[in-house]
Amino acid sequence: MSEALMLNVILWLPLAGALALLLIPRDKTSEVRAVSTVLLGIQFVLALVLYRAFDGGVDGLQFATNVPWIAEWGVHYAIGLDGANVLLVLLTAFLGPLVIVGATHAIEKDVRLFHVMVLLLQFAMMGAFLAQDLFLFYLFWEAMLIPMFFMIGIWGGARRAYATIKFVLYTAFGSILMLAALIYLAIQLQAQGGVASFAFADLQKVTLPLAVQMPLLGAFALSFAIKVPVVPLHTWLPDAHVEAPTPGSVILAGVLLKMGTYGFMKLGFPLFPDATRQLTPLLMTLSVVSIVYGACLALVQTDIKKIIAYSSISHLGYVMLGLLSLDLVGIQGAIVQMVSHGLVAGGLFLLVGMVYERCHTRELAAYGGLARQIPRYAVFFLVFTLASVGLPTTSGFTGEFMSLMGAFTAAWPQHLDGNNGPLILAVVACTGVVLGALYMLRFALTFLFGPTKTPHGEALSDLSGRETFLLTTLAVAVFWLGLFPNGALQKTERAAKHFQQAVMAAGMVSDAR
Repeated sequence: MSEALMLNVILWLPLAGALALLLIPRDKTSEVRAVSTVLLGIQFVLALVLYRAFDGGVDGLQFATNVPWIAEWGVHYAIGLDGANVLLVLLTAFLGPLVIVGATHAIEKDVRLFHVMVLLLQFAMMGAFLAQDLFLFYLFWEAMLIPMFFMIGIWGGARRAYATIKFVLYTAFGSILMLAALIYLAIQLQAQGGVASFAFADLQKVTLPLAVQMPLLGAFALSFAIKVPVVPLHTWLPDAHVEAPTPGSVILAGVLLKMGTYGFMKLGFPLFPDATRQLTPLLMTLSVVSIVYGACLALVQTDIKKIIAYSSISHLGYVMLGLLSLDLVGIQGAIVQMVSHGLVAGGLFLLVGMVYERCHTRELAAYGGLARQIPRYAVFFLVFTLASVGLPTTSGFTGEFMSLMGAFTAAWPQHLDGNNGPLILAVVACTGVVLGALYMLRFALTFLFGPTKTPHGEALSDLSGRETFLLTTLAVAVFWLGLFPNGALQKTERAAKHFQQAVMAAGMVSDAR
């Protein structure tokens, strides 16, 4: 099988699997779980093969497929791997089977429908990362809403209707503006070059004055910033996380939130480089506000799921900071931080879900001394906590350190020129590391140590073999990315340079006018 065909199989296999599940009687839950696990396991193996085959020293797309779809509009079925998406495709494929296995006891109602939704979501997320045509990207972007809507709405908590409506309204509002902007962009391309196309590479050739770039970037940025989410567009996230079932939270934190930061890196900033340079101080300020504000809110939460939800806002602020630094180390740190957050937040949400299945409450004050009762659970909890606070040797350290390093490297020359703003923002961003350690260590100390207590005084059972396997797999990935980041950095270096040059070069032309 050629690599290009393999990439198509990775994309379409979950959709075929979702249709296949509908042929299995709904009461055959074991068969449904087995089929889903095998299909997503195959998808992960193929993604791993392509990751290893991906050559980081080659510019541009690899294993690409480009077939005309709606020729009159210039829409193509165009997919491919590059340094910007190769790690995220692997992360998506990696988390897929873990979500299925993790849902074994968490989901007992409408099991077949739930698995269909997971497979559809996997298809849409993979499509959004692989798409190289803006029209195709938008279709996958919108398609992600539907299975997540049902996942929270059917299997969510008591306030699932409120959380679902809020999630859909926020994301749909941003998407409409992006649709208007992408249509305008395609019309401009045809007017300037006489070619109808939605291909990313073609759209980057459109020449637009700064006054036009600003509202277009605003439309894209609003859509992506909601998905990240960036403060003050974050309020849907804690509700969605709290009400979503554990597998939904893992997908949301592990992959869906990365759509926003990936969108900025792949589309928003390269398509409108002059506007990006103009808006960098504002976007960087919002990123630092997200880092500090998310950490402060995590510090005062009493719901254990909300602590992780608000910590996600803070951690993804570092991704934005790294991208906006336009420094090569910072950009690569942002990519690593996206993957790291997917692994660490996924692990923490699984751990929260496991204790919730045993005690049916998320109140932090109801727990204490779990390290004595369930020591294996405590070990994994400490591993993911320390990765979250950026302990060296873990992926959290690599991502955050490189993002901050990029921010300082970019800020120092500006400081020497008399512009102290970027340096001040980089310093303030460092306080997020301290606050992160504070709220996560407070969480761990209350949860694992002190007097032993559980919500109803029940004796808890330690991790099962299935749960230990899930957490071990994620922990290995966290340490692999922390100890051996060089392999991942080599895969992303050229894409990071391309992104840097696309924004910097156009910015310098703009500055010279």
